[in-house]
Amino acid sequence: MSSLKSHSKDSKLPALTPGKLRLYSMRFCPFAQRTRLVLAHKKIEFETVNVDLKSKPDWFLDRNPLGLVPVLEQDDKVLYESVITCDYLDDVYPDNKLNPSDPYQQARDRILFELYGKVVTNYYGTLRSQGKDKEVLENLWKSMEPFEKAIKERGTYFGGDKPTMIDYFIWPWFERMGVVSVMMPGVDLMPAEKFPNLTAWVEVMKSLPAVKETMFDTPTHVSFYKSYAAGKPNYDLGL
Repeated sequence: MSSLKSHSKDSKLPALTPGKLRLYSMRFCPFAQRTRLVLAHKKIEFETVNVDLKSKPDWFLDRNPLGLVPVLEQDDKVLYESVITCDYLDDVYPDNKLNPSDPYQQARDRILFELYGKVVTNYYGTLRSQGKDKEVLENLWKSMEPFEKAIKERGTYFGGDKPTMIDYFIWPWFERMGVVSVMMPGVDLMPAEKFPNLTAWVEVMKSLPAVKETMFDTPTHVSFYKSYAAGKPNYDLGL
């Protein structure tokens, strides 16, 4: 069975099916979305169990003591952390390969990935400051410049003419860029005139089946962020 609504502290572990791949997730978590994107792209059969991250069941903490999603489980195998789960899926399910086969290209992609931590940090810094900290916003723009340059050089996707792992690793936060403009009128995290190539990339990414399958629209993200900011995250929003 697959879970839609989140399992909280007192819930029972849904019965495991031998051989069935299970993803423990949270519907609005960008890190878990990375793994869901890879699963969707590679058309891997799996089931989802969503978890209430403010009231975590003990059986979930048994699988990941850090209490974070995503977590993969299949029979006696358990893995967590988004990058680890994505790379594992790409190795175990080789169809529709996402990591480049060329070692140099894979290394260049990992350099970009390491740089992306600054984008994520400054994104959340802008949210926390309500868009009032101009230095944080300028730092966000600065941290996005290598990606604007890279996509201009590489083509339609960071993988050239097709998406690769780096596209899916960074996508979830670009999906959420519009949240700030709605919640903080006048604040634009990704001005088209400053980032024309990234803006074009975002539009192309929206057309990918894996993105369509895993994304939420901006109003839904805004509603979740508001519930989170109020201290009562609505993990089951829309269900």
